[in-house]
Amino acid sequence: MDKRTEISKVLAEPQFGEQVTVMGWVRAFRNNKFIALNDGSCMKTLQVVVDSDKVEESVVKKINFHACIKATGQLIESQGAGQTMEILADTIEILGETNLEKYPLQPKRQTMEFLRENAHFRMRTNTFSAVFRLRHAIAYAIHKYYNDRGYYYMHSPIITGSDAEGAGEMFQVTTLDVNKPARTEDGAIDWGQDFFGKATNLTVSGQLQAEVAALSLGKVYTFGPTFRAENSNTSRHLAEFWMIEPEVAFADIHDDMDLAEDFVKYLINYVLDNYPDDLEVLDQRIQEAEKNMPKEKRRPMGLVEMLRFVVDNDFERITYTEAINVLRGSKDFKKGRFAYEPVWGEDLQSEHERYLVEKKFKKPVIVRDYPKDIKSFYMRQNDDDKTVAAMDVLFPYIGEVIGGSQREERLEVLEKRMQEMNIPEKELWWYLDLRKFGGAPHSGFGLGFERMVLFITGMGNIRDVIPFPRAPKTAEF
Repeated sequence: MDKRTEISKVLAEPQFGEQVTVMGWVRAFRNNKFIALNDGSCMKTLQVVVDSDKVEESVVKKINFHACIKATGQLIESQGAGQTMEILADTIEILGETNLEKYPLQPKRQTMEFLRENAHFRMRTNTFSAVFRLRHAIAYAIHKYYNDRGYYYMHSPIITGSDAEGAGEMFQVTTLDVNKPARTEDGAIDWGQDFFGKATNLTVSGQLQAEVAALSLGKVYTFGPTFRAENSNTSRHLAEFWMIEPEVAFADIHDDMDLAEDFVKYLINYVLDNYPDDLEVLDQRIQEAEKNMPKEKRRPMGLVEMLRFVVDNDFERITYTEAINVLRGSKDFKKGRFAYEPVWGEDLQSEHERYLVEKKFKKPVIVRDYPKDIKSFYMRQNDDDKTVAAMDVLFPYIGEVIGGSQREERLEVLEKRMQEMNIPEKELWWYLDLRKFGGAPHSGFGLGFERMVLFITGMGNIRDVIPFPRAPKTAEF
C-alpha cells in the first residue's frame, strides 16, 4: 500500500505545497465537497476538499459516514473557518464502503448503552477514541514512572491456587470434564486428577507474588489482569480488570502513602501535559450531559478542574478514627444527610469519602490505620491491637482509588492472624517462608487501572473505559 502520513503528523508538521496521502474514516461530508477525515492518530480531523473535476461522481457517491478512504493531494493553508489547513484532493480511493441503511452507527448522538452493544464500532466516535487514547497514555505513564525510578516489572501469575484477598469470589480453572468430573471415594471432586493436581482459579491480585519479588529485588510492580466472579451489575464493577501493584522493601506505611500520592499525581500530570485535546472533548461531553441535571447529581467540578484539584493540592492525611469523628461531628450527619451512619469498625461508604474530600478538607485525602477486622490478613497490626497499618487514597466524585498497607513481617503475628481469619497456612507455606528467612519490613498498594481511567476520562460507567467489558451475562466481542 502507498505510504501515508498520519493526520497527527500532518497537523503538527504541515508541509504546505507538498503532495500528501492520508487514509482514514469519514466523520462528516458536507456539500459533496468537504470531508472531515480522522485516522485515530489524534482527536482532530483533517479537511479534505473534493475536486469534482478530478474525482469521479461514482466515487463521491460512496463517501459517507465512517466510510474508509484514501486521499492524495496538495496540503494548503485553509481560507475557511474551523481549520488552518486542508488537502485539495487529486485522487480519492474508497478503501471500505459503509451501507448507512445497515450500519449500526449513524451521524447523530448515540446512548452509552447502545454503543456498548456495538462495542466493535464505538471507538470510531469522538468520545471513545478519546477514552482509549487516554487509556493507552495512562498505561504508558505507569511503566515510565516505575522504570524511571528503578522499579522492576513483574508478571504475576493469572492462574493461582490461593485467594490473596480472602474474597472467595473467584473463577475456577479446570480441565476436568464438568459434566462428569473425577471423584474421590467419598464422592468429592478429585482435584488431584486436574491439570495442576489441585483446585486453581483466576487471580484476584498479584500482590502476594509481588512480595516475593520485592524481598529479593527491592522495588517491583505488577500490571496485569485480575478477575472477580462477583455477581454485580453496577457501574463500578467488572469481572475482568487490570491492577497496578507496586511492592517496596524497607518501606513503612508513610513511605507507602508518599509513593501513592506521587504516583497518581504523575499519571494525571502526564495526561494534562500531553493529551489536552482529548480531555477537552470529554470535558465538553460532561458539561453537555449534566447541564439539565439537578445540582446535587452533577459532578462537583469540571473534568480538567477535577484533575487539577488532585495535582495542585497536598493530600490531607488522617487516621480512620479521626475520619469517623469528623463525619459524626459534621452538619451532614447531624441533619440526616448521610444514607449510611458512619460507625467505627465499619467501612467508609462512598458518601463519607466524598464528604471528606469535597466538603471537609477540599483536597484529596489519605485515610490510614483502619480497624483490623475489616481488613486483610497480611496487613501489619498496630500497637493498639485494634487497627492495622492500612491506607486508602480518596478522590473527589469516585471516592477510593488506591488501597494499600504495610505488610505484616512478623512471623508469629502473621500466623496468629491467619488462624483467626481461617486462612489456610498449608496453601501459603511459601508466603510464611518469606518471614522465616531474611524477612524485611515492606509495603505496597493496589490501583485499579480502570478506576483510574474512569476518573481521568470522566466517564460514568467503568464498562466504558475497557475495550471489551466482562461482567455478569456480558462476554461479547
